[in-house]
Amino acid sequence: MLFVWYPPCSTCQKAKQWLDDHGIAYEARHIKTQNPSAEELRAWQARSGLRLKRFFNTSGQRYRELALKEKLPAMPQDEQLALLASDGMLVKRPVLAGEDFVLVGFRPAEWETVLLK
Repeated sequence: MLFVWYPPCSTCQKAKQWLDDHGIAYEARHIKTQNPSAEELRAWQARSGLRLKRFFNTSGQRYRELALKEKLPAMPQDEQLALLASDGMLVKRPVLAGEDFVLVGFRPAEWETVLLK
């Protein structure tokens, strides 16, 4: 399992602690220094069943600086993927990617349902 996170993020820290507390093995990857590629993001979106917009960190500073709230609706999906892949800080975090699932953001109840079944 791949755990993509930003260590200073308190939500990411809680998610990591949750994984550790439940004895779940993972490979951690720093989202800012090793941001996901467009291909990874495309695969994660397909596996997650989520709209691509859910992969954007809509509360982040870069999202606001780039005025993406206004631009994303008209932006082609390939362009959105390239944008996400260009800057890890645009990606909603944490991301937990397993063989048959992808979780975006940390919602303990959702993580329990998927990981502790």
